[in-house]
Amino acid sequence: MSLYEFTAPCHFGMEAVLKREIINLGYDIVRVEDGRVTFRGEASAIARANAFLRTAERVLLSVARFKAYTFDELFERTKALPWADYLPVDGKFWVKKASTTKSKLFSSSDIQSIVKKAIVEKLKQSYHVDWFKEDGAAYPLRVFIFKDEVTIALDTSGESLHKRGYRKLISKAPVSETLAAAILLLSPWNKDRILVDPFCGSGTFPIEAAMIGANIAPGMNREFTAEAWTNILPKKAWYEAITEANDAIRDDVELDIQGYDIDGEVIKSARQNAIDAGVDHLIHLQQRPVSALSHPKKYGFVITNPPYGERLEEREALPALYKELGDAYSRLDAWSCFVLTSYDQAEKYIGRKADKNRKIYNGMIKTYLYEFMGPRPPKRKKQED
Repeated sequence: MSLYEFTAPCHFGMEAVLKREIINLGYDIVRVEDGRVTFRGEASAIARANAFLRTAERVLLSVARFKAYTFDELFERTKALPWADYLPVDGKFWVKKASTTKSKLFSSSDIQSIVKKAIVEKLKQSYHVDWFKEDGAAYPLRVFIFKDEVTIALDTSGESLHKRGYRKLISKAPVSETLAAAILLLSPWNKDRILVDPFCGSGTFPIEAAMIGANIAPGMNREFTAEAWTNILPKKAWYEAITEANDAIRDDVELDIQGYDIDGEVIKSARQNAIDAGVDHLIHLQQRPVSALSHPKKYGFVITNPPYGERLEEREALPALYKELGDAYSRLDAWSCFVLTSYDQAEKYIGRKADKNRKIYNGMIKTYLYEFMGPRPPKRKKQED
């Protein structure tokens, strides 16, 4: 069985979470770099990684890595690759994106056109044709150059993996599905612990938590570009991945996951998103202000993405809002609190210093994940036979 190399980009700072996900799927890690994890697997990994990975932005099938300091080197080394192993004679292929950092080759548009031309020249030799119709399946390529090392890869996902298919209705400054899942998996929260998001917006944190708790694969209900790549992966592999995902669902799991928002229309949108995700029976969504945040049980989690105050008039309301969050959190018994925000005065108004503070980009916005850790619950005593 041939082994391929795959690269999965992720949010900066979440590489360890994605690495753990990939290992849990049974694949070997090749390398971990800033914002990406590379791993090795059979062709079936294309289907399984796209269906199961919660924190990857996409799954890229690596074709080659090589050094190139000039455009001539880029052309010749790209042309030398076995493109007929990846692209059929009728394949529609183009360089969808080229990015370059700390390298001698810095023109993205030139990189895109040179790589495309090199592939065309190689395929002319391989298929003994002078012209390609390109009316078959789509094979988008991505090129990354870092410190003069070129990586060329095929994009197996198509639309970014954060687009699960359930979030048609979104609120302002939403946290992406992949980032929400990464924060949940980074935290010590698990399905046996209470989770409350008092600024739930479109419901992303509660929905992603419910999908984790019920073991619902995030890519079950969407399409991927590589489903049409029958030259690399038979259709059967996709059916097998979805069957595996369906068999893994624990729909009878008992969860205590709640989401509040002060805006009733936003809560309606969150409920519809939860229905579309198939988890509406596992979470409780309610119109409620953050000041009403309470729970009688111990050792729960607040995980939330409060307003950032991007507009001036909204920013003026932030001190009172974060003070309300801090006051409500202080009344909870032995809880932990994870707050994702770009508001740099968050700790001041929450009223305590975070145990950890991670810098994370939510889209193009620089944010901080403030982690206020509560005590661990006591270990349950094993019942005697």
